[in-house]
Amino acid sequence: MNILITGGAGFIGSHVVRRFVTNYPGYYIYNLDALTYAGNLENLRDVEDAPNYTFIKGDIVDANFVNSLFDKHKFEGVIHLAAESHVDRSITDPLAFVRTNIIGTVNLLNAARDLWKDNADSKRFYHISTDEVYGSLGAEGLFTETTSYDPNSPYSASKASSDHFVRAYGETYGLPYVLTNCSNNYGPNHFPEKLIPLFINNIIENKPLPVYGDGKYTRDWLFVEDHALAIDLVFHKGKNHETYNIGGFNEWQNIDLVKLLCDLMDKKLGRDKGTSEKLIIYVKDRPGHDLRYAIDASKINKELGWKPSVTFEQGLELTIDWYLSNEEWLKNVTSGDYQAYYEKMYN
Repeated sequence: MNILITGGAGFIGSHVVRRFVTNYPGYYIYNLDALTYAGNLENLRDVEDAPNYTFIKGDIVDANFVNSLFDKHKFEGVIHLAAESHVDRSITDPLAFVRTNIIGTVNLLNAARDLWKDNADSKRFYHISTDEVYGSLGAEGLFTETTSYDPNSPYSASKASSDHFVRAYGETYGLPYVLTNCSNNYGPNHFPEKLIPLFINNIIENKPLPVYGDGKYTRDWLFVEDHALAIDLVFHKGKNHETYNIGGFNEWQNIDLVKLLCDLMDKKLGRDKGTSEKLIIYVKDRPGHDLRYAIDASKINKELGWKPSVTFEQGLELTIDWYLSNEEWLKNVTSGDYQAYYEKMYN
């Protein structure tokens, strides 16, 4: 089976690529990535010479390029992870999210539809999305697969649109697809623009920890390797035209998470308890900030037997240990343009 994984040099994508290359030697994995700021081939050094793996540099926004890849390699499966994914960036440059998340997805759908139109048996288009398409929850309740869409940021609006296109191609053209919506991922190789890797890096460097608003925004956290396992299960065993929500079954208010992270970092770095917590500052809230996300992942648990393998505390320790053991990787990705971006976003 020839499988295309888009965005495979990114955070989640690199874990998925590694899993498929390693666990399925009978598959040939093509990793397509534009290598924007968040894509990093250092994430895949351990599999780059594998006999069943090829990296392709390219942009899914280029329809002619995408069509040529499908014509050449005759992909039988697509795992679509390539996306602009940071809410803050979507607020400053929404068109970038329209191009990649909507137009790029439709380009892939068109190429798959055309290639598979005469024989869709055993083919699969797997679209990975986010819980943010559902909008914001109050103090109670959970997102389910049937929750109405209510996106509040340009990022979530672009992902909601791409989800709708995937389902529309299933209904209109009979495209065999599965779709998942996941909660916040964390773990090794995460580019430090999101909360956990950003704050790990800032604590190492004794820089302020900018917490939005009152810090009481609540998120459900999913360890990235558990997500990669879920993607594996859905790709192989999920039902066509079905949606599965993937969550970590653990909710944390941002400020509580940050304080836990500070305590763990102080222990790991040999600092006095409370040292890192003094770095916390509260900054102006971002526009359209959703109060709470929480996923009901019972469907994927019941149908496919998936559940998280680690608690949040265990996963956070594994994540911290990885960053402290890979400070060279961290220095490389936070040099140059990252510094200008950081100043712009967090003053």
